[in-house]
Amino acid sequence: MKLTRDDNSSIQRIERYAPGQISVNGVTYSQAIIVSPESVAEWECCDISSLNEEHIDVALGFKPEILLLGSGARQRFPSANFLSDLARRGMGIEVMDSAAACRTYNLLASEQRRVVAALLPIELE
Repeated sequence: MKLTRDDNSSIQRIERYAPGQISVNGVTYSQAIIVSPESVAEWECCDISSLNEEHIDVALGFKPEILLLGSGARQRFPSANFLSDLARRGMGIEVMDSAAACRTYNLLASEQRRVVAALLPIELE
């Protein structure tokens, strides 16, 4: 059986992540972003510890099955209250460093899952 690569260009794919930048479908962003298979939006969040529902309204608007939260260069968690509020809504949330969130997003999006990634940039060192 011949295998061919599926290059579904209609899906937003994270192509590259590095300190200070995340590239999605040929566009490089230097700030926090929210990525869904349908679109990319700038994210008005800069600190994981102060994260609240207002910060992720855009992400929740996509009605994701799972929300990936990329916390920057290392894994950091938002408040327990924030996480429990999302759990009460029945939404899956995974918190990981932004590099892992980028990789996981691409995998889940390629499986046509309803995934959204809210990504803080990897800090410049």
